Amino acid sequence: MARPRSFDEKQVLNAVRDQFWDAGYAATSLEDLMRVSGLGKGSLYAAFGDKRQLFLRALHSYTDDIHGQLREALAEAPRALDALRMLLEAPAGADVRRGCLMANSTCELGNADPEVLDHAHRTYETSTALIGDCVARAQREGDLPAGADPIALARALLAAQQGLVFMSRTGLDTATLTATARSLAAQLLPEHSGD
Repeated sequence: MARPRSFDEKQVLNAVRDQFWDAGYAATSLEDLMRVSGLGKGSLYAAFGDKRQLFLRALHSYTDDIHGQLREALAEAPRALDALRMLLEAPAGADVRRGCLMANSTCELGNADPEVLDHAHRTYETSTALIGDCVARAQREGDLPAGADPIALARALLAAQQGLVFMSRTGLDTATLTATARSLAAQLLPEHSGD
């Protein structure tokens, strides 16, 4: 009979995720994973498999968390248009020097690991659908033109937001990022008053 686990799986996944996020997949060693998780090699591998399987679990946990946060942030705004503007301006106000773990992982591993690339594709499709629902809500509220394609606009907003995250990693100052985000919002989310 196997002994019950004496660690919090989510806590270990978060610690491992942060290690991969800070250092990248290739630069993270087994010793790094043991150090941040507090687990020995045997316990780590018995619970999560090898380094790649552990990385994929951490990546899936990250994207589940991100989608939950995105869903909540978009739904909580009193007006959908405000939520969409907030989506664009978020990279300017956050500590995003690490960038997006999914984007970082896609850049590092996407060409060599079809599973990472497939997960990236599904992640961005889910994000696009969530943002598209918010665009459709803004259209129903009369804040965006009814004829616009919600998914096409959602893809443009996601691409702009990810571009801002990338720019923030280059050390661009907050004021410039904020001005850029507002410029993008003005172009992608023009003021609209009814039909």
